[in-house]
Amino acid sequence: MNRYPRDMSGYGPNPPDAAWPGGAKIAVSLVLNYEEGGENSILHGDAASEAFLSDIPGAQPWPGQRHWNMESLYDYGARAGFWRLHRLFTSLDIPVTVYGVATALARNPEQVAAMTSAGWEIASHGLKWVEHRDMPEAEERAQIAEAIRLHTEVTGTRPTGWYTGRCSVNTVRLTAEQGFDWISDTYDDDLPYWIEAGERDQLVIPYTLEANDMRFATAPGYIEGEQFFTYLKDAFDTLYAEGAAGAARMMSVGLHCRLIGRPGKIAGLKRFLDYARGHDGVWFPRRRDIARHWAETHPPRRFDRPSRMDRAAFTARFGGVFEHSPWIAERAWELELGPAHDTAAGLHNALSRIFRSASRAERLGVLTAHPDLAGKLAQAKRLTASSTAEQAGAGLDALTDAERTTFTELNAAYMNRHGFPFIIAVRDHDKASILAAFQRRLDNDSDTEFAEACQQVERIAGFRLKDMLPR
Repeated sequence: MNRYPRDMSGYGPNPPDAAWPGGAKIAVSLVLNYEEGGENSILHGDAASEAFLSDIPGAQPWPGQRHWNMESLYDYGARAGFWRLHRLFTSLDIPVTVYGVATALARNPEQVAAMTSAGWEIASHGLKWVEHRDMPEAEERAQIAEAIRLHTEVTGTRPTGWYTGRCSVNTVRLTAEQGFDWISDTYDDDLPYWIEAGERDQLVIPYTLEANDMRFATAPGYIEGEQFFTYLKDAFDTLYAEGAAGAARMMSVGLHCRLIGRPGKIAGLKRFLDYARGHDGVWFPRRRDIARHWAETHPPRRFDRPSRMDRAAFTARFGGVFEHSPWIAERAWELELGPAHDTAAGLHNALSRIFRSASRAERLGVLTAHPDLAGKLAQAKRLTASSTAEQAGAGLDALTDAERTTFTELNAAYMNRHGFPFIIAVRDHDKASILAAFQRRLDNDSDTEFAEACQQVERIAGFRLKDMLPR
């Protein structure tokens, strides 16, 4: 089975309204990454010093050595930056979610106590603040388990949320196995969503790398607090306007003690918080609050996904979408299907590709498999269920004797001229417009009508798929 795992469909053109508590137009999730004491260091048993997200331009790992300047910059986050942020958030009564590296939390008990007393959520940010890209799956699974154990020991509570950050291709699957209320190692949406992790439904709350103070330490990035404020304001304004239009959204803001905790940078954050708090309908939840709300308001809904069906089930389910032509579904099953094809539009594209690439003789076979409109098969009630419903929806099951005679004559004339039945997506029409199209198209040349009939066959298939799939 040739399957493509990435989901680039998501909620599609009509995302759900988040329906945040109190009718809030936007949920602003503030996340404080606590990594100080969990970064790469030979003191921590690593092979080299840290080189990521600091104020040292172009930093490189120092193999086998302590990097005193790097350690000092991380220490600033714990010694000064954290407390500056703690004073800011507690003074505004804004709760935050902490992404806490377990070993960093263990080395910073006073800060953990302050997080807890402030009512902040302390989620897990892994065992160590290190790269997981090349980590063997068994080792990463073991580190996740150890992170949970140490986190629980240090904070007194098992983490209910997870974000690795420097993750591997296995991270989302491995963390979903652990039963977290939410995980955040994606950046692919403005709203939470569910994924199927085996028999379990896992909530994903996407995170951000752009509304994030890490851009102070990367290029291109921010060089002053005003730039950070401007970007956050623009993101907020766009999402708030969408919420005001009836489609409430979520905004994540990523923060680091050693970065935004600097005096010249935190001013931009403070300006943004004052700006956002000046609007009605702004909710500042912890991520566990978002998870609780989403589970209650938008619970997971499973359905039989076409991309996960075996050949027999796929063909049985969709073999009649193109009238009496199961070979189209059989061939479509061989395509590179994925989550994008679990929607009506996506699967319609896959089936239509097979129809369009078929030989003229094969496509003609599909056309001739269609019944006459209001013809003998309809009168004898021998149409497929789909065709019966479609013709009835246009009133073709309730013709007068004169109308039936007209249809019979037109069917015969069209077949004699073109060699296949007159085909039209009746859901686009009523009885009068069907008759008008019939009379107009009867005089077309057969090549024109062949092309038109093929387009109508695809249109009919699209309507049928919309009846079969959630969207």
